[in-house]
Amino acid sequence: MMIPSDHWIRQVVDGFLLALTAVILLSIVFPLPPCGILYDGFNALTSISLAALFFIHGAKLSRQAIVQGAINWRLHLLVLLSTFVIFPLIGFLFKPVFFPLFKGGNELFYFGILYLCFLPSTVQSSIAFTSIAKGNVPAAVCSASLSNFLGIFITPFLVNLFLAGTSGVNAEIDLKTITEIVLQILLPFVAGHIARRWIAGWIDRQKTLANIVDNGTILLVVYMAFSDSMQHHYFENISLTILFWIVVIDVLILAVLLLFTYYSSTYLKFSEEDRIAILFCGSKKTLASGLPMARVIFAGIGASTASLVLPLIIFHQIQLVVCSFIARHYKRKAAYTPVRERLSRPPRPDVAFRETGK
Repeated sequence: MMIPSDHWIRQVVDGFLLALTAVILLSIVFPLPPCGILYDGFNALTSISLAALFFIHGAKLSRQAIVQGAINWRLHLLVLLSTFVIFPLIGFLFKPVFFPLFKGGNELFYFGILYLCFLPSTVQSSIAFTSIAKGNVPAAVCSASLSNFLGIFITPFLVNLFLAGTSGVNAEIDLKTITEIVLQILLPFVAGHIARRWIAGWIDRQKTLANIVDNGTILLVVYMAFSDSMQHHYFENISLTILFWIVVIDVLILAVLLLFTYYSSTYLKFSEEDRIAILFCGSKKTLASGLPMARVIFAGIGASTASLVLPLIIFHQIQLVVCSFIARHYKRKAAYTPVRERLSRPPRPDVAFRETGK
């Protein structure tokens, strides 16, 4: 069957990618004023959206997923190892190679790559790709949700441990930052999970609302961060060379993690379905949580926040493109395997008898 020429384009370029690009262009042409009623309004709206985002994430985490996570602990342990240990190790081990590429006032981009490595796994796309690839979807739901919950604590800890005191980053986690993390992230998450007892059925049906809150929060944070950078003329000296190296490093990191999750899960003799869940949950990073957390953790650096989150924004697009093709490969493989098994299976004696007419 002929595949339409624009089929692969629709797989790569989705509505959210177009919206994200449009918001970045909007922040360049019409940046948000650095103060005033309009700025205060956007700031309040972003804070409300952030609380709503984590409330929904908490409400979507079922007790069944928590119990299943305790049962399939080997899978989740490998995903957490990949997310919070292997990722940061790559960022630091390759520092002698990565850091010199961003000298001359562009060091924040390297620290943005480190921040990317500290983040939890993404939820929605991990589950979606696992489902497309015919993997263990319940395990993916639990693993990605667990990663995001633990990331509320682990990501600020890693930022404070490795980036505190770094020139230009101002990432030291003080009492004010901890309070903001609790009020804007942890408290809504816990409240949402408690409220699940009464709203579970309703929240599970509101996939459109959840997507609007997820994507809307990201777009608001991106618009405010990039507007601040434009108002302070921070992006004026960024060259195409810098953008090229960010893309190259993001691709390299993703490739290493895909290889690690694939071969480690194979070596540990996980089932095919579990290996697929590990591959997608252990190799990706969350934009939905990463941008709001950056807004809280790096609140003291203002316009420079955009430089810290730019590697994450680029990584997000790369992982969607790469993992969409991988997921479809597994889907084709799953569809082909039963046919191959039927063809290789010897015919039943009664069928062979009827075919010979004897």
